[in-house]
Amino acid sequence: MATRQMQNFINGTWKAAQSGDRFESRNPAHPAELIGVFPQSGTAEIEEAVHSANRAQESWRALGLVKRAEYLLRVARLMEEDTEPLAQIIAREAGKQVNEARADVVEAIHTAQYAFAFGHLGQYGRVLGDEVPSKRCYEILEPRGVVVAITPWNFPVALPFWLTGLSLVLGNCVILKPSEYTPMCGARIAGYFEQAGMPAGVFQVLHGAGETAGAPLVSHPGTHVVLFTGSYEVGLRIKQEVAKHAHKVCTIETGGKNAVLVMEDANLDMAVTASLLSAFKTAGQRCVTAGRLLVDSRVVERFRDRFVETAKRVRVGDPLDDKVFYGAMINRQGVEKGRRFNEMARKEGFEVLLDRNTEAPPTPDGYWLKPFVYAGPWRSDSVCLTEEAFSPHVAIVPVRGVEEAVTVYNDTKYGLSGAIITEDYRKAKYAEEHMQCGIFYWNLPCIGAGVRLPFGGVKQSGNLIPSAAGLIPVLTHPKAVTYNLDTTIVMAQGLSAEIK
Repeated sequence: MATRQMQNFINGTWKAAQSGDRFESRNPAHPAELIGVFPQSGTAEIEEAVHSANRAQESWRALGLVKRAEYLLRVARLMEEDTEPLAQIIAREAGKQVNEARADVVEAIHTAQYAFAFGHLGQYGRVLGDEVPSKRCYEILEPRGVVVAITPWNFPVALPFWLTGLSLVLGNCVILKPSEYTPMCGARIAGYFEQAGMPAGVFQVLHGAGETAGAPLVSHPGTHVVLFTGSYEVGLRIKQEVAKHAHKVCTIETGGKNAVLVMEDANLDMAVTASLLSAFKTAGQRCVTAGRLLVDSRVVERFRDRFVETAKRVRVGDPLDDKVFYGAMINRQGVEKGRRFNEMARKEGFEVLLDRNTEAPPTPDGYWLKPFVYAGPWRSDSVCLTEEAFSPHVAIVPVRGVEEAVTVYNDTKYGLSGAIITEDYRKAKYAEEHMQCGIFYWNLPCIGAGVRLPFGGVKQSGNLIPSAAGLIPVLTHPKAVTYNLDTTIVMAQGLSAEIK
């Protein structure tokens, strides 16, 4: 891939940062490969983008739901034509194995199609009854204004569409601040909207670091909604900042310490497959990654042996190789954090069942971590059992029955995703009702999601406002409308309308 000098996409045009400051994006599997050079946005770019979005918002809103949705369909078709080249960019820039990268693109396409369909079929308010027959009552949804979407690097194409597709169709303008680790993906998204003929100022992309680009967008009085996926610490600061502004709302998704529950009646082939996918896909760098496998003690030995033997065969390597299971870590900091968690498991006295990090790395200069599996009883004071490692690092914890499994699952400060593997629907129903999580799966991995359902968590995994299909209450505010179709005024609740 040739090195490219990239620009922001502001008010329908490509522009460099006025300061001239720039940063690089590199391939985490081969850090010597420079993907592109990008502008480090500052005050001037933020002011122009926010002003442009507010200026464009009224005409975009006036265009109407169906016409707005047409732009998302055009974008979806452009991405369909560009699926493989875009997947190659994701694999190079994010280190995601290329099959995962293709799935990332497909999810983005589906999300754009979903947003288009919502424009034609979605519920855009409600018609309600009234005790006075001559009244007609409506609830209509009005766009909030300018949406800021701050997205992570691990789903660099799908997640921007999760946050922006419905935002646009519902009549908002969007400023996307993609991760500084995957800015080329953000630039490609801007290119699709440009090709689709999106009006100037409606969709914009600003590159840069969180401190210099993301934070000023969050605090700017001209923005109205903040959609964020990332760390709890940053999410907390965003919530605190948004709380200072009466006109702002936000949705925050901030990771988890997820788990797969394996019951004594589980199909062990299914359990091992679901657990491997949950623990190691994307090198464990998903907010829904399983850091814990809570296995009934009556089958834990059999499960453990099969899981470890399979984990020994998991192929780690070049993200562009279709034959590998997962690719690179995103950066050196991610590798170092994963190593700290691996060492912590040893220091905390757990039994290490597998540490493949003694093997030679796929490339000498890339950012790599291989599977690490350890085991031991549940300890709520254990850092490695309760904190998010964001790496291929997983614990096997024996439990006795579904009730203890659920109790252990709930014994962290997070509550994002969880799965249970069982043939007994009663156990599945108990887990569904008692697990403190926002996303639940039965006989599936605890990873994988679609835009048609809400996506979010409880406790420190979010702010109880999910993304994807759950975003509509954040992106709009309801307006109550009542018409009187009679020639006289009749009040509800028997209130007299007589003027005395």
